[in-house]
Amino acid sequence: MLTTAKIHPAASAVLSSTIKHHLRSPPNAVVFRTNPNSLRRRGTTRTLTVAMVAPLDVCAKASTTVPNKLGDCPFCQRVLLTLEEKHLPYDLKLVDLGNKPEWFLKINSEGKVPVVKLDEKWVADSDIITQALEEKYPEPPLATPPEKASVGSKIFSTFIGFLKSKDPKDGTEQALLNELSSFNDYLKENGPFINGKEVSAADLSLGPKLYHLEIALGHFKDWSIPDSLPYVKSYMKSIFSLDSFVKTSALKEDVIAGWRPKVLG
Repeated sequence: MLTTAKIHPAASAVLSSTIKHHLRSPPNAVVFRTNPNSLRRRGTTRTLTVAMVAPLDVCAKASTTVPNKLGDCPFCQRVLLTLEEKHLPYDLKLVDLGNKPEWFLKINSEGKVPVVKLDEKWVADSDIITQALEEKYPEPPLATPPEKASVGSKIFSTFIGFLKSKDPKDGTEQALLNELSSFNDYLKENGPFINGKEVSAADLSLGPKLYHLEIALGHFKDWSIPDSLPYVKSYMKSIFSLDSFVKTSALKEDVIAGWRPKVLG
């Protein structure tokens, strides 16, 4: 099964001497991207040279609960968040992973998502895709400094361990709390985001995973982030409320359905 939807993300540049922010492209509008090399200050205004970008083809998991909706893959959302935050247009192709079409297996024999077509080549793996997008479309910059890139990186694996655990005394809950506590301490000193005041690639990777954590642990274990971790809770609220996140997040029902086999199995 394949569903295609044309996406036009937020347009941040206006063809005038003054930059105006937070504008959305109307349906069927031409989407423009700012050329960073052509940005010059003139007094209190800026002049822009704007280049048109063709929509990128993106394959992502389809919902298993509602037709024509994005599915519950956090790695797909990471890629879509990157495209949205970089204001890049894309054509979203939703793939039924339970019944993978032949055309999809031809472009990616492993049958995994996400996959993005860059320079006429299909590229898989969210790590590789997001790095390629940063190199090809450096503005606005999203790269996280290397020394901060691994912050919070162990949260997802400890979340899965706790979610799948059937023994309340096996230490998996405490392992997750330890990672969340470390992240809370980091945000207290360096936040509100991983790279300080601005959202970066590390946030776009961690955010979808925390979204799954909140929904899955709340549903299967009646568990939530404790109030003793206020900076983590504030961070999640900020990330989840981003326009790009709201636009690309999976339905709660899909997240639950996606984790159910792993929990019950």
